[in-house]
Amino acid sequence: MDEKEPGNGQDWVEDAKAELSGMMKQGMDHPSTKPVLTGAAVGVVGAALLPVITWPVGLVAGAGYMLYRRIKR
Repeated sequence: MDEKEPGNGQDWVEDAKAELSGMMKQGMDHPSTKPVLTGAAVGVVGAALLPVITWPVGLVAGAGYMLYRRIKR
């Protein structure tokens, strides 16, 4: 069974912590930083187009989605 396979009890919260820690230490040199910032920007633009969502919610949702995609693979 592969270690990254779903349902094996792997803790994705620990993966997120490690990824965020790496992003904080390495800044723009970390491979996840640019995609996560791009996701945040797309979330803000999406929030600007939808009247029910504020830009902070869009920012967090976009960044969170991209971070999730980076961790999940």
